[in-house]
Amino acid sequence: MCQYIETIRVVDGCVCNLAYHEQRMNRTRKEMLGLTEPLRIVDLLQAVSLPMECSKLRFVYDRKGIHDITCTPYTCREIRSLHLVYDDNISYPYKSTDRSALNELKKQQGDCDEILIVRNNHLTDTSYTNIALYDGEQWFTPSTPLLCGTMRQRLLDCGLLQEREISVSDIPNYQYISLFNAMISLGEIILPIDRIR
Repeated sequence: MCQYIETIRVVDGCVCNLAYHEQRMNRTRKEMLGLTEPLRIVDLLQAVSLPMECSKLRFVYDRKGIHDITCTPYTCREIRSLHLVYDDNISYPYKSTDRSALNELKKQQGDCDEILIVRNNHLTDTSYTNIALYDGEQWFTPSTPLLCGTMRQRLLDCGLLQEREISVSDIPNYQYISLFNAMISLGEIILPIDRIR
């Protein structure tokens, strides 16, 4: 049975970007599971004690409903280098528990801290984050992500990110790359472009 995940940042007992997570979850339920009745994440939270420190609220959902709800303290990984890996057939449009294709690419990481996945010569994502590149004036995120993350969508909606195609040959046109997702803010992990190998 196909299962899907939501991972949500909790800070000071407050759930971040709730509307975006709910929108993605209900879109996935409709498109992948054929379930049209929307669910409200807020209804789940009554059964969960939300801590005051930065935490990761995670749950799995499928045709049977929502389960495996956990809320654990979160510490951001230190990322100092990225290794370009190429796969023109990689697909991960829904946040699924099946990460086998991503895990296979991770095996090519070498001595770098994380991979940066290239599909059809265009930058996509790392194995667990969306990306943005800074040209000295503006942050740009690839228009070709593997997964349209909730933080990515919020940043686009707020005008803090612009979307554009970014090919491997475009990398030298930028100064920095930032990794971000629901748990990591834009600018929290920033690397100089020369840390991409």
